Amino acid sequence: MKIKEIGGEFELINRVTKSSGSNPDIICGIGDDCAVIRSGENEYQLITTDMMVENDHFSLKWFTPAQIGKKLMESNVSDIIAMGGKPEYAFLSMSLKRDTEVEFLDGFYSGLYESAGRHGVLLLGGDTTHGTEYVFNLTLLGRVAPSLCRLRSMAQPGDLIAVTGTLGGSTAGLKLLLKDKEGYLPDHLEPRSRTREDGEAIAHHAHAMIDVSDGLGSEVTHICNRSNTGAEIIMEDIPLSATTIASAQILNADPYEFALYGGEDFELVFTLPEKSLGELRSVFSDFTLVGKITPKEKGIHIIKNGEKTPVLKGYDHFS
Repeated sequence: MKIKEIGGEFELINRVTKSSGSNPDIICGIGDDCAVIRSGENEYQLITTDMMVENDHFSLKWFTPAQIGKKLMESNVSDIIAMGGKPEYAFLSMSLKRDTEVEFLDGFYSGLYESAGRHGVLLLGGDTTHGTEYVFNLTLLGRVAPSLCRLRSMAQPGDLIAVTGTLGGSTAGLKLLLKDKEGYLPDHLEPRSRTREDGEAIAHHAHAMIDVSDGLGSEVTHICNRSNTGAEIIMEDIPLSATTIASAQILNADPYEFALYGGEDFELVFTLPEKSLGELRSVFSDFTLVGKITPKEKGIHIIKNGEKTPVLKGYDHFS
């Protein structure tokens, strides 16, 4: 039986982690942006890991070595930020080709360290082997105060759904590259995570939070599944940049599809009670309201031109 025949990536995760055990210090294990472990009376440790594989997550036809290093760090940092935390220590494991040139690694590490410096992350170790394609895996540790830790499971019916920045730019850039068309590419080649300060500001007022790795539709679905709720997303309210709209026009595509089912924007999706909206706006305003959390029995829907349609399945590595 193939992985896609059991339901894809997330069903695979469920299948292989049913007997992973328990420990009273584990606040949250599998199923969120990070694992959360109690490390003291007033502190949780955050742990995340992310992998980039050549010809899947990046292509050397388009990416420079420095851009690969940056994207690897930014994707991991984004997970820590989405928990309301501070990223701190990284461990890098990589599989290199036997004919890898030192200049390639110099470029890769220059990008990795540039991103690490932006977020205050220190690289402390890792492992190296060889293979037929480049594979880079980063494990990142961080910490968060218990009062600021934001899980996917914390959404409540009646919450507003909000998203930082704009969405769809990374997927638009990838589509342009795949079609060999000129357009706006930095959102795909050099995406930037939100900062610790952004995450903390939101965490003071939000209930649930997640980063946009697989598209807005997928991320809201993750929140609903963990929180046992439904949701309505107003499609026309999803924030798109002018360059994303222009790229979609070049591709004769719908930019809202990029935002809903693309990913790798590394923005933050969060839910918050309406009463907290004004207080959040007074300290952080780069976000847009895109919907609301509803009771579970109402399902998860997109509202387009006043009509409801179900949220489709987002990106899956094995679909």
